Amino acid sequence: MTVSDSSPVTLSPLPLLEVEVAVIGGGPAGLMAAQVLADAGVAVHLFDAMPSVGRKFLLAGKGGLNLTHSDEPERFASRYGARREVIAPLLQGLDADGLRAWALGLGIETFVGTSGRVFPKDMKAAPLLRAWLQRLRNPTQADAVGVQFHMRHRWVGWDAQTLLLDTPQGRQPVRAKATVLALGGGSWARLGSDGAWVPLLAQQGVTVAPLLPANCGFEVQGGWSEFFRTKFAGQPFKSVAIAFSNTEGVTFQRKGEFVATATGVEGSLVYAVSGLLRDEILRTRSATFHLDLLPAMPLEKVLTEVSHPRGSRSLSSHLKSRLHLDGIKSAILHELLPKEAVNDPARLAAAIKALPITLQATRPLDEAISTAGGVLFEVLTSELMLSQLPGVFCAGEMLDWEAPTGGYLLQACFASGAKAGQGVLAYLRG
Repeated sequence: MTVSDSSPVTLSPLPLLEVEVAVIGGGPAGLMAAQVLADAGVAVHLFDAMPSVGRKFLLAGKGGLNLTHSDEPERFASRYGARREVIAPLLQGLDADGLRAWALGLGIETFVGTSGRVFPKDMKAAPLLRAWLQRLRNPTQADAVGVQFHMRHRWVGWDAQTLLLDTPQGRQPVRAKATVLALGGGSWARLGSDGAWVPLLAQQGVTVAPLLPANCGFEVQGGWSEFFRTKFAGQPFKSVAIAFSNTEGVTFQRKGEFVATATGVEGSLVYAVSGLLRDEILRTRSATFHLDLLPAMPLEKVLTEVSHPRGSRSLSSHLKSRLHLDGIKSAILHELLPKEAVNDPARLAAAIKALPITLQATRPLDEAISTAGGVLFEVLTSELMLSQLPGVFCAGEMLDWEAPTGGYLLQACFASGAKAGQGVLAYLRG
């Protein structure tokens, strides 16, 4: 193996550090792999490019840490779409109940919210991370050993079988019996997930699917008008539904809410269909979903109310009075419909129930909540070891999978980290 270095280090190389296991990446996957190994008495050195670990994890918990979901196993596994068959075995090793039990072992109680999502009782990520790091550094169970953390150590490749990490003191060579790579995806680069590992693995012949935005926002075709953008950007569409069918016949329909942005749309309901929308845009350069502004009301009822004589009232007042449509819901009709359609009761009713919104692009990768693409499972063993690089394991978001928000992202990161840690144990013992 050879090194790839886009930012040469001028300081003198540091002495070789020989370790039993190196874990590179201090997110949930890397920390979980380190815990599995340390609990088994294996000496682990964890390296991370940032000044502290778990930065994206802390950001994910800023509005309430959605740790996992209470879905039954079959439904849970279905959330991983095309990668269901490879993610399901990982979840069997560490499922939602197992993750809640693990958190309780750290002194963090959890609860199931009304939507089925699972949160810590205090809703915060920081107390859980602090307790976890305390356990990793100073384990209390018999035979466990403490993990040694090395911050501001950026992995830049290999020299033969030696890992190379750039540090403020110079380049640090590390020789490990086994390595776990848990380097994240390509979103939120300022928190450490910058995708810089992609060329390093590609140079070793590892097949990596291009990193793409997942759980992301989109830009509407042609952009919003100045009026709509100025007045409604940041406002939510509540109690609506989205329907979408792609050119390959895959359909999506769900109720929820999302937000208008300065350039398009984002939010939980959009994130739920973002993979289908993104792939459709890649295939055909655009994707059109249909927005139902009144999912609880049938078309016939909407048409009756729209057709009711409005006298001297304006259309906006009429829609508010008869259908309780106002604010952003009323504005989007005027934004997207031609004047003749707005004044035609049949066309207006049809639009209220299925307003077409055409998207032309995703927002940039670095803005996305998560990443699609990554190391293909086809080049990994069932233990998540790279077939062409014995002793090198991969875990977390750098693997080629995606899932919606709702706890499914974190669960798979934790589960894949645990699986990689178990794989390393088997490798060292074998």
